[in-house]
Amino acid sequence: MSQPTEGRGASARKQVQEEFPDVAKLIILKADVQRRTVRYTPQALATVDPAIHPVNGRWIYTEKADFSPESLLLRDGTSILTAPLATAEDPYLVDVVDGRTVLVDHGEVVEEVEFWTKPDFYDKFTTSGKPMWHIAHARPQRIEFNPYSNCRFWDNGKGCKFCGIASTYTRGKREASKPLHLDLRDIAETMQEALKQKGRFTSVFLTGGSIPQGAEVFDDEVDLYVDVLQAIGESFGGRKFPSQLLGSAFSLKQVERLYSRTGIMSYTSDIEVLDPELFSWICPGKSEWVGYDRWKQRIVDAVGIFGKGFVTAGLVGGVELAKPHGFASEDEALKATLGEAEGLAQKGVGSVACVWVPYRGTVFQKQKVPSLRYYVALARGLQNLRNQYRISIEMDNYRRCGNHPDSDLGRI
Repeated sequence: MSQPTEGRGASARKQVQEEFPDVAKLIILKADVQRRTVRYTPQALATVDPAIHPVNGRWIYTEKADFSPESLLLRDGTSILTAPLATAEDPYLVDVVDGRTVLVDHGEVVEEVEFWTKPDFYDKFTTSGKPMWHIAHARPQRIEFNPYSNCRFWDNGKGCKFCGIASTYTRGKREASKPLHLDLRDIAETMQEALKQKGRFTSVFLTGGSIPQGAEVFDDEVDLYVDVLQAIGESFGGRKFPSQLLGSAFSLKQVERLYSRTGIMSYTSDIEVLDPELFSWICPGKSEWVGYDRWKQRIVDAVGIFGKGFVTAGLVGGVELAKPHGFASEDEALKATLGEAEGLAQKGVGSVACVWVPYRGTVFQKQKVPSLRYYVALARGLQNLRNQYRISIEMDNYRRCGNHPDSDLGRI
């Protein structure tokens, strides 16, 4: 892959589709929509029905525009996690053409899309009076709890430079939105209510900001997740239930405690960027408390507890090219990232990458994202590694997450 000479808009996407004929065109489109984001026309917004589509709430890391749909589905069921971005230079347009809701790219109708639908529990309240959409968030096939909606790495300004969790929480607090800490009874009641909608969810997902405090680093975070997972587990009869935890880099002792005392089935830790120097620059809090080598080793150690295919390393794909310290070329970045990912794969860890978007409130909010070609090559490379080393990421696949173009390739 050479340094990109892509054009803009549809021509760039078609060029990449021709260059990567082994990658499904809809997955390439998904990656492009995620990196460029979207804008909704008044005609598209007029089709939003609050009785059917979720229009309130906020994600833990980003905010969405008022009265906009949560996000989009392609015609094959592929999820696109994206939201309007005021500073986007070249967003896709979501419009209504001939009665169909479609993606439009520089005047060309590209694909028909549909809005996510609202789960039944969004209109319910806990016995404490809280709206259940404050307690849990829903993707098309999973329910998500964010037990802690901030990150303690920001206490001294050392949060990850791409991450908007602290600014999102601060704005949300002013707007009286989701609480910082979730009440355990509210969690249990929301889970019980969500399961009344038969067939809506395939898995439970937990994530939140890092809490490095405790007798051992991250003990307080682990204690929180144990309590929350036990509250969720009240709704399930068996010892384990389909679930994923995205947390910090826990020690082997902490991972053993999580696995033995709760129903959790899989574990992801976001190392974010697979390069020690960039890790120190981009993730100064993670570097200060744990460090790159130990963070990576802790992910590997977790395979011995959860098993191969149930431990993943989460990456913010493309952030390795951030200026001024990122890789000088996309070729160099791809080679380095896939090289490190292969080292993890050899030890049973699958790596998954989301598409980096420099959202408002992040240190990197004025950065430029890499080319579409880069994201497609990265997705194909990560999926090829999982195929080569026979790693099936069952709890982080296209149905249970939907955020990673690379894991979408696993369905083909």
